[in-house]
Amino acid sequence: MRHLPERPAAAVLLLHGGKADSLRPVPRLSLPELRMRFFAAEIGHRPWGQDVLLAQVRYRCRGWNGHYADPVHDTTSALDALSQLAPQAPVVLIGHSMGGRAALAAAGGEMVRGVVALAPWVPPGEPVAHLLGKAAVFLHDEDDTVTSAQQTWAFARRARAAGADVQTAAMPAGGHAMLRGAHRWHRAAADYTAAILAWGCRPAGTGQHNHVR
Repeated sequence: MRHLPERPAAAVLLLHGGKADSLRPVPRLSLPELRMRFFAAEIGHRPWGQDVLLAQVRYRCRGWNGHYADPVHDTTSALDALSQLAPQAPVVLIGHSMGGRAALAAAGGEMVRGVVALAPWVPPGEPVAHLLGKAAVFLHDEDDTVTSAQQTWAFARRARAAGADVQTAAMPAGGHAMLRGAHRWHRAAADYTAAILAWGCRPAGTGQHNHVR
């Protein structure tokens, strides 16, 4: 738990990256997990962030592990826990890489209003029908050499066709780890999270696909 207001108006659940296949536990010092703390900090510094429950998933193991999709089960368990802490509060999932895939897979939950997917890992054929009526934002540096921005844009098009409210943003730098120009990633993720919670209010200057400067 990063921040628990007395009466949360909303909740944000952060999901870090991992590996395609690994049953090893997430180490206590996990760089992917640490990376997500900066996104939590950006939200926590916003005035509206004081009323938001901020939490982060810690996976049982590091890998997606094929059809087991272990991080999705961890995410749904975390959503169940959030429902006890913040009943009726809308939830935004912010996920990076494998965490983005898990966030999108778990987005059909009743509490979930939308997803901010950061350089997500979205292989062809991922389901999209459950995103009907959800907000889905995709941020990706097109020079990412770990996950494919083109696959992200393709998934976004399919999600839009399935009835999701989709926004996409091509980030100008950062690669997969979102390090160079990190402040742009932090700001954009927080701005889109605020927009999703406001439901329909989009950050100024954005469209269905834009380039963040």
